[in-house]
Amino acid sequence: MKKLLLTGFEPFLAFTVNPTMKIVEELDKSIIGEYEVTSRVLSVDFKKAGAQLLRYIEEIKPDAVISLGLAGGRYKITPERIAINVKDGAADNNGHIPVDESIQLDGDPGYFSTLPIRLMVDELTKQGLPAAISNTAGTYLCNNVMYEALHYAKLNNLSMPCGFIHIPASHELAIQHGKIPSWSHVDLKRGVEICIGVL
Repeated sequence: MKKLLLTGFEPFLAFTVNPTMKIVEELDKSIIGEYEVTSRVLSVDFKKAGAQLLRYIEEIKPDAVISLGLAGGRYKITPERIAINVKDGAADNNGHIPVDESIQLDGDPGYFSTLPIRLMVDELTKQGLPAAISNTAGTYLCNNVMYEALHYAKLNNLSMPCGFIHIPASHELAIQHGKIPSWSHVDLKRGVEICIGVL
């Protein structure tokens, strides 16, 4: 049985709950396709999240890594195509606001996802869930951890598929925030399970 490291994030900014946190907790130790899932929740902290992810990779030695993030405002599940070597944007949960910072000083400008993102999107839409490839993971924590995993895999010459998938807000968040698209928790979780199954 292959091992999958699946990560989500804690709540952040104005989002008092994070559906990725609930999904990864529920999927921990489950078996999907060829993979046994090991789940971890990352801090929304520019100084900690990347190091946490790399520590989990070294501890678990997974065959693949999928990180999940909330994209409040998106209405589709969106596997990310590329991560860029930049930290910038809104404050993290400890108030840190990086401006034009590199994630890795010796890293490439960007890394493409090594997940089968096109197949994931095709399978999601085939099973009735709106999906599309996203060409920007932004410059917040989602991009940060995606970049760190891909950089680590390259440095260590690992044939370990890794990448990032953004999911829409849950209904719970939409009720709190008003005019943002939302999905049921059941569909969000099913979408993640479908993506893992494609591996």
